[in-house]
Amino acid sequence: MILNTTHFNSEHKQLIADLVGSEFSLVQKLKMNGVGSKRMIIDEVSPNMKSIMNVVSDINYGNIELRPKGILIMINQGLKNFTWIIPYYQLVIYKTNGSSIHAQGRFVHFRDNKTFKENKKFFDKLLDEKVKYDMAYSMPQ
Repeated sequence: MILNTTHFNSEHKQLIADLVGSEFSLVQKLKMNGVGSKRMIIDEVSPNMKSIMNVVSDINYGNIELRPKGILIMINQGLKNFTWIIPYYQLVIYKTNGSSIHAQGRFVHFRDNKTFKENKKFFDKLLDEKVKYDMAYSMPQ
């Protein structure tokens, strides 16, 4: 689900909390060494997300925020902000010339450059959180 989060909307905040959980507390954020990635360049998106990308040749930026039951991908289009809400059970990550995040029939591909390399620890943390979530809801043997 993609929301226009340019302006504060309490309904959006509640919807995000229902889908991926509310924000981590300050203590949890400190224990995890932060829950947000640095800004990354978006190389490519799926055709059904082209409408939220810059039409002119501007660079598209995005960043990721961890939540207890999923992630939020924030995409900037000029002065507008869009948030893509992805629960962990829908999240698929591919590492090909950067990183590609797939869910809900959509994808975002982040460019492999200096800012992406700075986010390596963040992606490791993201994968650890996804594994914890998957283990908590795995089928018993």
